[in-house]
This record gives sequence, C-alpha cells and structure tokens, in this order.
Amino acid sequence: MSSTSVPPGGAAPPAAGRRTAWAEGLDELRAAATTEPGRLRVIGAVLALLVVLFGAVTAWQVADRSAAADDVVERSQPLSTDAASIYRSLADADTTAAAGFLAGAKESRATRDRYAADISTASALLVKAAAHSSGPAGGGAQIAKLNSGLPRYTGLVETARANNRQGLPLGGAYLRYADEQMRTELLPAARALYDAETDRLAADYAAAGARPWYAVAAGVVALGALGWAQRRHYRRTNRVFNRGLLAATAASAVLLVWLVAGHTLARTGLTGSYEHGARSLRVLNEARIDALQARGDENLTLVARGAVLTHGQQDFYEAGFRSRMADLAGGGGPEAAPAKSRLGAALALADDEAGRRPVRAALTGVRQWQARHGEARTADEKGDYAQALAKVIGADGSTGQSFDRVAAGLQQALVHEQAEFRSAADAGRRALDGLVVGAGLLAASAAVGAVLGIGRRLAEYR
Repeated sequence: MSSTSVPPGGAAPPAAGRRTAWAEGLDELRAAATTEPGRLRVIGAVLALLVVLFGAVTAWQVADRSAAADDVVERSQPLSTDAASIYRSLADADTTAAAGFLAGAKESRATRDRYAADISTASALLVKAAAHSSGPAGGGAQIAKLNSGLPRYTGLVETARANNRQGLPLGGAYLRYADEQMRTELLPAARALYDAETDRLAADYAAAGARPWYAVAAGVVALGALGWAQRRHYRRTNRVFNRGLLAATAASAVLLVWLVAGHTLARTGLTGSYEHGARSLRVLNEARIDALQARGDENLTLVARGAVLTHGQQDFYEAGFRSRMADLAGGGGPEAAPAKSRLGAALALADDEAGRRPVRAALTGVRQWQARHGEARTADEKGDYAQALAKVIGADGSTGQSFDRVAAGLQQALVHEQAEFRSAADAGRRALDGLVVGAGLLAASAAVGAVLGIGRRLAEYR
C-alpha cells in the first residue's frame, strides 16, 4: 500500500480536488459582495479611497504650483532683474569711461567713482548669478565669459586713461579697443545671461499658472461617486439623507470649490503681475540699455573723430547713436512715440498715471537730447571741437544732462513697475495659502464621513 511522502520541514501539497486558501478567500469575497452588507463594505472602501485620492492629488498639484509661484517672486524675477542690472552696469561703465576720457585731465571724481561703482556692481552680481546658476544651460557659460573678460576690459580702460593723461593719441586707440571688447564680448554675454534668466522666469510662470486638471478630475469623480451612493441609499431605504455621506459630499464640494477658486485667483494675480509688471520691466530695461548705448556711441563719436567707419563710409558711432535712438523713441513730438519703440511700448503697458508719468518725462528728455546732439554734431562738423565737446559733456545745456533726465525717468518707472509686479504676484500666490493643508483635512473628513455613513447602514443588518 503506497503512501504520500511529505518533504522534511515542508507543507503537504493540497489533496486532489481541494482548492487553495487564496482561491477560497476570493470565493468568500465574491459571495459577500452578492449580499447587501458586502456591497456596502465595498462601496464604503471605494468612496473613502476616492476622496483620499482627491485630497492627495489636490495637495500635490497645489504644492507644485505654489512652489512655482514662490520661484517667480523670490528667485527667477529677481535673478532676471539682476541680469538686466549686470548689462546696465557694464554698458554704463563703458559710457562713463568714454565720458571721463573726453574730459581728460578735467575728469571729475564723480565720474571716476561712477565707473568704479559700475564695475563693482557688475562683479558682485556675477558672483550672485554664479551661485544660482544651473549650469551652462542656465547661463553658466555666459557668467564664465564675463568673469574672464571683465578684468581684460578694465585693464584696457586703465591703459587708455594713462595714455590720455600723458597726452598720447594711443589712448584713444586703447579706449576704442576696450569698447570693441565690451560690444562684441561682454555685452553679448550679458544679454545671453539676461535672456536665459528671462526664459527661466517664463517657465516658472507657466508652471505656476498650469491648471490642476488631475485634481479637478479626481474631485468630480469623488463627488459623482458620493452622489451615486446617496441616490442608491435613497432608492433602497426611501431615506432622503445619510448624514455621513452628506458630510463627505459637503467636504469634497468645499475642497473642489476652494481648489477652483483659489487657483483662478492665483492665476489672475500671476497673469496681472506678468502683464502689468514683468512685461513692463523688460521693456523698460531694454529702453535703459538703448539709452546707455546711445550715450556711449555719442561719446565715442568725439573720441574716434571719424577713425571708425561703417561699410557705407559713415561714422560708425554716429550711425549707432541714431539706430539706438530710433529704437528708443522713434520720431514724433515731445509727448509721442511710435508703439514699436521702447518708450512707446512702455507707455502702452503702463496701467496707471503713476507709471506713465516717468515714461513721458524720459521721452521729453530724449527729444531734448536729440536736439542738443544735433547742435553738437553741427559744431563738430564745422571744426569747432571745443564747442561740440561742451555740448556733450558740459555743465549747462549738454546732452549729458538730457541723458541723466532720461535715465532718471526710466529708473522711476522701473521702481514703480517693480512694485506693481510684487503686489500682483504676492496677491496671486497668497490665494493658494492653506490649500495644501486644507486639502488633507477636508479629504480626511470626507473619508471619515463616508465610512460612518456606510457603517450606519451596516448596523441595520446586525
């Protein structure tokens, strides 16, 4: 008579025709689901899972958008502003160096201090930018190029000054070489850095304003399931309300409304900060750069005195001045500027009189600057270099005074638009405050309500 052997330490295999415990357990679950108590247990578990999932997805998506909104205000926009300041400082240093060269031995202490402050500001901001750089794609290559090129530029400027103080014509050549390095190496690198930071700002705006579709979909599904469960309850018992399910529905509805309203308000605020702040700031920064480079071209016209020509045999720096001024303000009267010009665009973007007033002042300064520049060019072309020099860097009635008026107006407009940006952006991100925590609490309350509501029905079967 044979017997079945059992492996040492092992369990006996199931007898022929006997099912495993796992299969039997599934059968028991299926059998339970065919009864009303079993169905109620399944419904309760599904409802609790759906509302918890709704809360978790809401918390995840809101936290992601809140972090992006914080990045807009605390990181990317300030870094974009710093990149613009690097460009401005370099362009102003180049302009100031040319103005000091024209003054020669009469160069003022204020001019020397301004040049030194510009170089110091650019260097400090480059250190800050390097600390927040995300590698070559984030502007690291441009920062390295600026850090290596800036000492060479300042060395050329100091050589030009030394030769100029000794009355050597070679000083002008060194200054033109320094200006060429600034135009062809440093300023393009600074512009590329500014563009990279502006792109990062745009990416953060997009992330902050992205609609939380997953969370909304999860909320709609959860509310739909709760509604279905209550309708089923009514049809089987003729009882209008189940307090637990009603509480779960109310909590889920509050969370969904809070999510939609909070995100709508946040998106509105962030859009406002972009339309009435970030865009205006970019246009105003471009206008300030144009003004600085136009001033540098004007100074170098007198330094070079026709030594550098365009392919059309025109004075290179005078052609650059006219191009920059056309970009800055175009033609027109003292209170008008084409919409495609920098100042015309800035006027169109300003949404209140406090923002328009300094732009109009800058535009008036540009028109005055153009008229005085014309007088300086007329004197220079007649051979009266001293008169032309006085019209450009003199104490009274000079283009330098007009440039300072333009710069002051643009700076005032920048301060105003920066405040507009901050106010709108802060209002936008505050709309999401508390929503992450609220999502967790409301979802937990809804889950408890669903379980208690189903539990009340189950108690009727005991």
